[in-house]
Amino acid sequence: MTRIYGETALGLAWVIALAASLAVLFIGEVLGQTPCLLCWFQRAFMFPLAIVLGLGLWWRDDRVGRYGIALAIGGAAVALWHLGLYFGVIPERIQPCTATGPSCTDDNQLVLGVPIPLMALAAFAAIAALSALSLKDKHA
Repeated sequence: MTRIYGETALGLAWVIALAASLAVLFIGEVLGQTPCLLCWFQRAFMFPLAIVLGLGLWWRDDRVGRYGIALAIGGAAVALWHLGLYFGVIPERIQPCTATGPSCTDDNQLVLGVPIPLMALAAFAAIAALSALSLKDKHA
């Protein structure tokens, strides 16, 4: 019974990672919005999550959640930093966001009124929690 719950949690984590990966590809490739440097770093954590968690499900690897947790925590740290910069909590200027480059502080960073870094943070947090849940009651 534990395996079913673990696979369900892992499946949900994979769906979130896949949806987030496809969403940022849509924003960048279809809508033509160039990502800033911090968005690229977040993608560097999200894209492998979709692949690693998907392969873990395919191969029925009970321990793949460990990698989901590690990648999600890394991505969440970048997203949290990005969010702090977005809201002006962290006074450092976002680089390379310049007047001629992608902007991390204007309305281009909003989807349905929600900042993209906040969506990324929520996705990474959910993936980390679901990955941890997939490991619950597992023995070494």
